[in-house]
Amino acid sequence: MQTLRKPVIAGNWKMHKTIAGARELAEAVVRGFPEVSQATLILIPPFTAIQEVRKTISAAGVEVGAQNVFWEEKGAFTGEISPLQLKEAGCRFVVIGHSERRQHFGETDETVRKKTLAALGHDLYPIVCIGETLEERENNQTLARIRTQLEKSVFSLDESSFSRVVLAYEPIWAIGTGRNASPEQAQEVHSFIRSLVAGRYGKTVADCAIILYGGSVKPNNAFSLAREKDVDGFLVGGASLEAESFLAIAREALRAVRD
Repeated sequence: MQTLRKPVIAGNWKMHKTIAGARELAEAVVRGFPEVSQATLILIPPFTAIQEVRKTISAAGVEVGAQNVFWEEKGAFTGEISPLQLKEAGCRFVVIGHSERRQHFGETDETVRKKTLAALGHDLYPIVCIGETLEERENNQTLARIRTQLEKSVFSLDESSFSRVVLAYEPIWAIGTGRNASPEQAQEVHSFIRSLVAGRYGKTVADCAIILYGGSVKPNNAFSLAREKDVDGFLVGGASLEAESFLAIAREALRAVRD
């Protein structure tokens, strides 16, 4: 049986959807939201559609987030977006350190730390991503890599600040590949993460920490993953681009909680 932590289902739309398409998808999620309202749903569109999505969901209880943030409030940083600008656009959440950002754009544990501090300083909830490569998993380095990422990015926060962080474990080898960690693999890492949090901040903080799983999550595997004790929801990629599959994942997560 799952814990009493409220399931969080975050849809990362990545570089998909025009403004019109984002509005249409958000409207469809809003229509289906009443049946999954016991979960927290977060829509994470591209920057260009944040305000439109915010307007669409404003009365429904669905949240909106951004896919990235810079660590300065303003300045000569061409192409970047500040936490102040995200807050003004209506965001409450922001993804930081996604593996695609690490792979393609040079994100490091240090930049993740700086961005997390900036987000917290503007009352945004960071969704901080951590995870191992296929090579690291095959070499039995998964837990060591997770420990290092946490220590270098978020474990410098004080307890109050850390309590606002959402963690997302995303095995890099499972993102966009159609492969996903087995429920047992996911639980092993999530349990390890929670034990590290307990060691750093204490059991009460660890028990309340939200740890999402991300990596080819679909309606047909969401239930088995969400049944694991330390899996508190999902960071969903491709399956969040259709309202029907995104809502189905939320339904499966809630079914797992009740099971």
